[in-house]
Amino acid sequence: MKSAGEGVTVSILGKEFVVACPENERAALIAAAAYLDKKMREIHASGKVIGTERTAIMAALNIAHELLSTKVGGGFDIAEVKRRMNHMETVLDQAMRDQSKLS
Repeated sequence: MKSAGEGVTVSILGKEFVVACPENERAALIAAAAYLDKKMREIHASGKVIGTERTAIMAALNIAHELLSTKVGGGFDIAEVKRRMNHMETVLDQAMRDQSKLS
């Protein structure tokens, strides 16, 4: 991951993205991109999820879950969050099945 003018070039699952970022936030952006890349590679390697888009969504859900789990004391109802995440996964599965039928 390298600086690119006013943006930072990050690599996620082998694809490069240039993201605009203030100088004082570049290190945090690079760390976040590396964390996302790691999570997506773990999901991809599991073989349970097919497709980059679905891998990204599952990684985002997992990261959101991690974040919310750290804030349980802050008024979040973790059981409700988990229920909603399970519902989103079900809806996503159905949407992906419907999309594959159209292809």
